[in-house]
Amino acid sequence: MVAVKRWKYLMAAGTLLAGGLVAGSAGPAVAEPATGVAYSAGSTATRYVGWAFDTCTAPTVAQMTAWKASPYKAVGIYIGGGNRGCQQPQLTASWVSSVTRMGWRLIPIYMGWQAPCTFSSKPFKMSSSPTTAGTQATGAAADAVAKAKALGIIGGSAIYGDMEHYDVNDTTCRAAVLRYLSSWTKELHRQGYLSAVYAHQNSGAVHLSEIYNSTSYARPDALWIARWDKNTGLFNWPTVPNSYWAVGQRAKQYWGDHAETYGSVTLTIDSDRFDAPVASVGFGYTVTGNVYSRTGPAFSYPASTGYPAGSTVRILCQTYGQQVGTTTVWNKLTTGAYVTDYYVNTPSNTTYSAPIPGCSNAYQTTTSSLSRRSGPGTSYSVLGTMPAGSLAWVTCQRSGSAAGTTSVWDRLTDGSYVTDYYVATPSKTTYSAPIRRC
Repeated sequence: MVAVKRWKYLMAAGTLLAGGLVAGSAGPAVAEPATGVAYSAGSTATRYVGWAFDTCTAPTVAQMTAWKASPYKAVGIYIGGGNRGCQQPQLTASWVSSVTRMGWRLIPIYMGWQAPCTFSSKPFKMSSSPTTAGTQATGAAADAVAKAKALGIIGGSAIYGDMEHYDVNDTTCRAAVLRYLSSWTKELHRQGYLSAVYAHQNSGAVHLSEIYNSTSYARPDALWIARWDKNTGLFNWPTVPNSYWAVGQRAKQYWGDHAETYGSVTLTIDSDRFDAPVASVGFGYTVTGNVYSRTGPAFSYPASTGYPAGSTVRILCQTYGQQVGTTTVWNKLTTGAYVTDYYVNTPSNTTYSAPIPGCSNAYQTTTSSLSRRSGPGTSYSVLGTMPAGSLAWVTCQRSGSAAGTTSVWDRLTDGSYVTDYYVATPSKTTYSAPIRRC
């Protein structure tokens, strides 16, 4: 990552351990490696495809405005961690609201405990004991979620744990790192966030690939590698098979510290290519007519909350439902309820409105060569297959032909269907909240 300039100890062990052991939902009962995500009602996963940059200190709103002229549409931000080196005077909930309303996607980075055998100068290293390292990771993940929430980064977001380069041949160190990253993943999943890891191609990426299918470790949902060769490809990486993290789960930092200028503003950055989950946030818009939110995207669902004309709603994402006026678009709110877009002043009254993303919940697949079909059943044509551990970006669920213990099928963002039996959703017999019905 971009070179850091000063250290500040934010990782008081007692605080982190307490944060990691707070009471809460145990989450979906899915075993390693594809542990489930305990999504809250007011959450969504956001996939970003395109160019990104990261820099040590979050730029000002004015700088981000100037950089709208750049090819970059996402920015990495250091939200916390004891090894975070730069001060973040801009990084507030107001800043997040301002830059995301411009259209920027955010990539939350947490600079937590580093490997016992790290090559980095980061001062705070995890224990060489896998058990203790796991406990440290649980605390770090809990702290990362708290930091994300304080910025308005909501459930369903990916948080990238930064694991700098370390000695790949140190077996004791390897064991600690893998337990740390597994525990990081499980705690983020328990709290309703996606787990992601930034790792060097020749250390962390190697070891995560080695245990990709191991039932002893929870697998992160996405991998962001560092390889400064200026090759922007997201596949054919030397140390990661193409079948691993294959569906909207990869990012590459392809160019290290360098200066670029857009809109007369020069920043020192790392350059990245992304097709991976990023942060989800709420977007504030005004209601244009008296309307009730509903528990689903149609008037046939029970009414939830009344919103008078002129009030503000916080929109997570958009999906399709019953036509109202000129549109079939419904807005999912941070409350988990839905309101027709016809009565909200989003840019379009007929279709989705950028920068609001489409609604989805991402879960890992649990079997190899999972068929994507043209409809919800085995009689429909096969459109392709998904390797084990792929992210199924689920928009809704509906009934279809039985597979295993369930007749539920998941509709993906590309319009294809997969049986829910091989997706790490909470239930293997019925529908899973908060996914809506198709």
